[in-house]
Amino acid sequence: MSPATLSRIAPREQQIGWAARPVTLGDFVDASGLRSVVLGASKDPNAKVTVLLVSDAVGEPVLAVKVPTTDDAARAVLAEARVLDALGTLEDHLLETVPRGTDLVEFGGRPALVTTALQGVPMSTLYLRPRHTRSPARVAADFSAAARWLAAFQGATAHESTPLELAEEVESRLRARFSGDDSIEGNLARLREIDLRLRRNTVPRTAVHGDLWFGNLLVSDGRISGVVDWEEGALSGQPVRDLVRFANMYALYLDHRTREGRRVAGHRGMRAGPWGAGVAFALDGDGWFPELYRGFLAEGLARLGASPQSWRDAALAGLAEVAAFTDDPEFSRRHLELFRRVAYARGGEGGAA
Repeated sequence: MSPATLSRIAPREQQIGWAARPVTLGDFVDASGLRSVVLGASKDPNAKVTVLLVSDAVGEPVLAVKVPTTDDAARAVLAEARVLDALGTLEDHLLETVPRGTDLVEFGGRPALVTTALQGVPMSTLYLRPRHTRSPARVAADFSAAARWLAAFQGATAHESTPLELAEEVESRLRARFSGDDSIEGNLARLREIDLRLRRNTVPRTAVHGDLWFGNLLVSDGRISGVVDWEEGALSGQPVRDLVRFANMYALYLDHRTREGRRVAGHRGMRAGPWGAGVAFALDGDGWFPELYRGFLAEGLARLGASPQSWRDAALAGLAEVAAFTDDPEFSRRHLELFRRVAYARGGEGGAA
C-alpha cells in the first residue's frame, strides 16, 4: 500500500506503524501455518469480514483478522487497533477478556487488523437457542455475567467524575440525519428534557466499549470470557452507554421466534411486533423480564453513583444514540420511531412507573 492510499484512510498520527509492516493478508496466512475460516460480513454499509486462523494442533482459533470492505470500515479497524493497544495495561483477569492486537496486514489496499482469538461461546448463540429467552434463570445468568464484567472493567478504568451526559452530539446528528422529518424537532425537545434530568447525576468516566450488545460477548462457565469488536471504543467516556446498550439490545430481539401479533412465549402480556416491541415491553410491561431489565439498569446506575431512578431516562437516551450513530439507515430510522413510541409513555420523570 502506498503512503497516499493510507493517508486517505487515516491521518499520519493514526497510522500505528503501518508503513513498517506492509505484509499482505495472504502472505501472513501462508506464513502462519494455520487454517483460515472466513466468516460472513455484517449487513452494515461499512462491513468487515472476519477471518479466523485455526490451529490443527488444538482445533481452535488462535488468531482473528478483521478485514474492512470500505475506507470507512478501514478507519474503524484502525480505531479498534488504537483502543486495543491502549487497553493492554489492564489487569490480567480483564486483559484475558480483551483481544490483543498483534499485526496490521494489507488486503485490497486497506489495513486489516490481526488480533488474538478469544475462547468462549457467543452469547448470541445462547440467546438464539430455543427456549433460552423464555427462561428467567437463563436470562438472569446472561444479565449477571454482563453486570459482573462491566463492574470489573469500569472499576478498573474509572477516573474523574462528570455529569451523566448521554446526548453529546446526538441532537446534532439526529437533526442532520432526519432533516426532512417534520417530527424531529419535537423528538429533540423531548431528548433535551431527558438529558437535563440525567445531568443531575455525577458518574466517573471510564473506558467504554461502545457497542456492548450480546453478539459481542463470549461466555464460558457462566462468565464473560471475551469481549470483541472494539471499533466504537474509547478510553474515556460515559460508562452508562455500555450499560444501556446491553439491556436495550437484549430486549430488542425477545420476539425473534414469534410471528407478529402472537403472544411471546414465557413473557405474559407481550406480543410480537411492531419492531422494538421487546424494548417497549421492558420499559412499560409487567413480569419477570421487565423487572430484570430495570433492575440491571438501576443497579448499574447505583454502582456508578447515579440515581437508580434514572434507569428509564438512561434507556431512552440509549435508543436515541443508536438512531444517531448507527451505520445502517434502516436500523437508525427504526430506533428513532421506537424512541417516539416510548419516550412519552407513562410520562414520568425517568424512574419506575
